Amino acid sequence: MKAPTSKNTYNETIFKRLQAGIPIPMDDPEYSVISATVNKTMQLSNKLNTSNNVADARKYLSEIIGAPIDESTTVFTPFYTNLGNQIILGKNVFVNHACSFLDLGGIVIEDNVMIGPRVNITSENHPVTINNRKTLIPSKVIIKQNAWIGAGATILPGVTVGTNAVVAAGAVVNKDVPPNTVVGGIPAKVIKTIQ
Repeated sequence: MKAPTSKNTYNETIFKRLQAGIPIPMDDPEYSVISATVNKTMQLSNKLNTSNNVADARKYLSEIIGAPIDESTTVFTPFYTNLGNQIILGKNVFVNHACSFLDLGGIVIEDNVMIGPRVNITSENHPVTINNRKTLIPSKVIIKQNAWIGAGATILPGVTVGTNAVVAAGAVVNKDVPPNTVVGGIPAKVIKTIQ
């Protein structure tokens, strides 16, 4: 695979290119914008993770993602993210303790989603080839309405978890999960259909 060019030929901000799934090498002229955002997120994350109540945690996480989080949504701390401004959280979402969202490629959590403790969601990857490995490959993750992600599950880049689906504890999800199914294992496979 040929290394992507490091020149910004798209005349768009680096965040728009990330959302569009365009590979970004670390020598991209705009990469410093990511670094500055990460630094800001780290500062706010310290406040988030020392919050004394759910309302304060919601306030600091709203600052991190750059949008108000609905009062019906609860995020338990600690919560980890590298960027934050590429996360969208719906209403009546519950995120349990010690979850990690790597969101450079975008993470969308729709309404009424439950996420168990220690869940990892990553929307970014790198090429395997040594010469290109420092290129960031963004790929959005979408968790559709009413899905339930079990404790310790890992959702990999580009995955959509369908409406009402359940991801079993400890599963590693590397492909889309159909609506109304339960998946489990490594890699995750459909175990049953939900009626």
